[in-house]
Amino acid sequence: MADTETSGPLAGVRVIDLSTVVMGPYAARILGDLGADVIKIESPTSLRVGEYRNTPGMTPLHLNVNRNKRSVNLDLKDDTEHAQAVRLIHTADVLITNMRPRALARLGLTYEDLCAANPGLVYAHAAGFRSDSDRADIAAYDETVQAASGLVDIVNRTLGTPLHLPTILADKVCGLTIAYSVLAALVHRNNTGHGQQIEMPMADTMIAFNLVEHLAGHTFEPASGPTGYLRSLAEHHTPRRTKDGVAALIPSSPQNYRDLFAAAGRPDLVADPRVNGPVVDPFDADDLSVLVDECAPALTTAEWAETCAKDSIAMGPVLELDHAHEDPYVREGHLIETVVHRTEGPVRTTGIPVRFSATPASIRRLAPVPGQDTAEVLAELAATR
Repeated sequence: MADTETSGPLAGVRVIDLSTVVMGPYAARILGDLGADVIKIESPTSLRVGEYRNTPGMTPLHLNVNRNKRSVNLDLKDDTEHAQAVRLIHTADVLITNMRPRALARLGLTYEDLCAANPGLVYAHAAGFRSDSDRADIAAYDETVQAASGLVDIVNRTLGTPLHLPTILADKVCGLTIAYSVLAALVHRNNTGHGQQIEMPMADTMIAFNLVEHLAGHTFEPASGPTGYLRSLAEHHTPRRTKDGVAALIPSSPQNYRDLFAAAGRPDLVADPRVNGPVVDPFDADDLSVLVDECAPALTTAEWAETCAKDSIAMGPVLELDHAHEDPYVREGHLIETVVHRTEGPVRTTGIPVRFSATPASIRRLAPVPGQDTAEVLAELAATR
C-alpha cells in the first residue's frame, strides 16, 4: 500500500462522498483510486449494521467500497455541523450523493443551493429513476432496477425462471457510469470554468446498458425480428464440463469448430456441413453448442487451454472465487493483495485494474473507521478561511 500522499491522474481533485450503500460509494472509491482526495461525510447516528457496516467491526462490502477515503462525522440536522458540511462542499470539485430530492431540498443541499458559492462544482446525483418522472421518489435497489431495466426478463428467457443475477450488477454499472460522467464534467469545467449538475438514474442507465445487444431486431422500424441477442439467449450458451473441470469454450468461426472437433477426436464432426461454409449460420449455433458440450470431456481443462491457444479458439478456465487469490494470473497482476487494516487486522483488497504509465493509481488508505478523519479535515477547513 502506498503512503498517504495523493498520486494518480486525479491528484488535486477533491470529492465529497455524501452517499450510502454501494453505487455512490463505489463511484467515489474509483475516483479515490485514481488519486482524488475523497472525503466521506457520515452522520454519527447513521445505521451501522446490515450489509454496510457491522457493529463494531466492518463488513467486507464496506471495506471494499470505501478505501482511499477520509471519513468525517457531521450531523446534517445540527446547525453548526450542517454549516461545516456546506463549507466543506464549497471547497470541493465534485459532490456525489444519492439522497432523495426531498431530503436534499430540506437540508439546503440541492445543486441550486450550492452552485452560487461554488460555480465550478460537479454535482452528481444518483437515483433510481428520473427526477421528472412519476417514479422520482420511489426507493430503488439493485434487484428492483434489474427488474425495471429488463434484466430479469433476459434471464427468464434463458432459464425459464425470472431470477435476479447473483451479483449487484446495477449498483456497480451505475457506479461506473457516475465515475465516467464526473470525469467528463471535469473536462468540461477545465475547458469552460463552469461546473454542472449530473443526474444519473439507475433504471435509465441499465435500460441503455441491457439494450446494447438485446434491442436486436427492434433496432429497426419496423422491427426486423424479435428483441434478444440470440447468442447470449441460446439454451446451451454455458460453460462446458471438461475431463477434470469446467471451462468456457467459445468457437466462433468454421475453422474454430473444425479444430475443436479434431482435437476431441471427432473427425465425423469435422466434416459436418454446418462448419464447412464461410461462416457459421447463427441458427445452427445452438445445435453446434450441443456438440461442443459433447466434445469438451475429451480433454482436461489444461489440455484445452493449450489446444485453444494454438488454434486461436477463445477459451477461459473458470476462476473459483474461493481460490481466486491463489490463481497465477490474479497473483502476478496483484489483483488481490493482503494488507493490514488499523482495526480489522489483515484483510484482502482488490487491486486497481487500470495501469497509467505517467500517473499510476494507488491504494493509499484503507476504509476509514467512522469519523476517524473529522479533526484533520475540519482543521484543514478552518485553515482555508
